[in-house]
Amino acid sequence: MKVDFHTHAFADAIAAKAIATLEAELPAGVKAHFDGRVGTLAAELVRNGIDAAVLCSIATKPSQFEPIMKWSSELRAGAHGAEAARRIVPFLSVHPADPDAHRRIAQTAAAGFAGLKLHPYYQKFVLDAPETLDYLRCARDHNLIVISHTGFDIAYPRERIADPVRIARVVEALPDLKFVATHLGAWEDWGEVERHLIGRPIYIEMSYAFDYLDDARMRAMLMRHPADRLLFGTDWPWSRHADVLPRLEALKLDAPRQAALMGDNAARLLGLQP
Repeated sequence: MKVDFHTHAFADAIAAKAIATLEAELPAGVKAHFDGRVGTLAAELVRNGIDAAVLCSIATKPSQFEPIMKWSSELRAGAHGAEAARRIVPFLSVHPADPDAHRRIAQTAAAGFAGLKLHPYYQKFVLDAPETLDYLRCARDHNLIVISHTGFDIAYPRERIADPVRIARVVEALPDLKFVATHLGAWEDWGEVERHLIGRPIYIEMSYAFDYLDDARMRAMLMRHPADRLLFGTDWPWSRHADVLPRLEALKLDAPRQAALMGDNAARLLGLQP
């Protein structure tokens, strides 16, 4: 299988506004490659031979949990097309500052969703703070995957709120939490990733890293990390499968490692069948 573990898309009614708002916060010249609609994502998955994709919604305030859950449930039920329902695995988002966070985490699991998306910058929290660890402990207890933005963020000042040292503390405190660090461990903090994360039993997905790392260093990091902890990701619509897939192929990873990264690990985590 081929599984993209990191994508974003929006309801048709808000996609244009959401993409425009996000682009306005980014450095000049950084633009989405697509319109951000679910149907467009599903078509791109088909076009590029991707069997499934994790869709990461982000609740920037506690009140957004219910709309995200409603929309994600409709997506799973086929309201946004058969291909979207078949290929897209929506993750919900419970804001860490939500006073009802634990109940909402339980609700996410009870509804059959596989996981949660966190973003320390957009949600304004520190990854290894005691209250965050309490949140993550609850997610672990409900057997949910947690995928979190890690490293710096292109749209924000460089605060160390989700850096490799903090990631290591989370994994050490909660070794049985299914935690996924994005952007090859920590975006634009890869020296610290090499010092603190590479080689350890931590799930790492590789989205939005090719344009900032040379291929030799990318290959070295992927080869040194446990093969069963690697995940493919693009951060669609901010990257294109048609660009990323050939570059990944050109790294010439050994076949078992390539298969593990491209989808075997993700399928196991998500409980997907070919």
